[in-house]
Amino acid sequence: MMRGPASWSVACRRPDQTIAVERHDLPTMAERHPWLKKPLARGVLVLVESLQIGIKALMISANHALEEEEQLSDKQLGWTMGTAMLLFSAIFIVLPVFGTRLIQSLVAGFTGESKLVFNLIEGGVRLTMFVGYLFVIGQFKDIRRVFQYHGAEHKTIYAYENGDDLDPAEIDRKYSTLHVRCGTNFLFIVLFLTIVAHFIMDLFLPEALLPRIAMRLLAIPVLAGISYEAIKLGSKNEDSLFFRVSMLPGLLLQKITTKPPSLDQIEVAIAAMQAVAKDIEAPVDENVPEPLD
Repeated sequence: MMRGPASWSVACRRPDQTIAVERHDLPTMAERHPWLKKPLARGVLVLVESLQIGIKALMISANHALEEEEQLSDKQLGWTMGTAMLLFSAIFIVLPVFGTRLIQSLVAGFTGESKLVFNLIEGGVRLTMFVGYLFVIGQFKDIRRVFQYHGAEHKTIYAYENGDDLDPAEIDRKYSTLHVRCGTNFLFIVLFLTIVAHFIMDLFLPEALLPRIAMRLLAIPVLAGISYEAIKLGSKNEDSLFFRVSMLPGLLLQKITTKPPSLDQIEVAIAAMQAVAKDIEAPVDENVPEPLD
């Protein structure tokens, strides 16, 4: 999947080995409500739009891969994605709070009641669970193939940004699967900021567990907005030493979420890029999100 300033596209390999490509205009909510283009708000908007587009792209690719009588309905995919999001919130947001309470009770004699230690433990638990989850699912054949397509997207974006011909063999030879504007970097920044934000919130919140969980859930859009601004600022200063150092953890995480693609996978990524290329070449307002994979 490729996202440009005015459109997004999805390309997938059909069972008969042809490539299906669909291009769609981006949602126009920001055009109807200009305040959504402001810093912080635009990050939340991009997150919401990305979820919507991602769900639709999954349905498109799944239906191209299935026989007509087996194709998924909007309702079926909606229930599937809704259940997945609930499980994600339970596992990576709520469960670490309970796990940290248990760990804190076991080591209370050494750490006391330090809120900083509590949040460092919680952040470590959440990060360990997240990295472990990515590593485990990456061992499955189908998920590894998804990670290969992820790598193909990054290589193709690099080639386009450098003005190279979109030749699969040349793209594969010249470019890395790691990209600083990847959503993996975004997720890592969010995870890092949660440690800081939760420590600040816990200074003012009561000790009760439910208010803590509720505030952590409510903080997600704010943290997403800040993380988006960090990625956007960093992408404008990619040559700075500070940026390179700060992006290293996210790039290391991409060692898990991207894998070397095959040439036929790069062909699919090229098809998706070409579908939105004409929009990227047009003059773009600074506040419109940059092309992301």
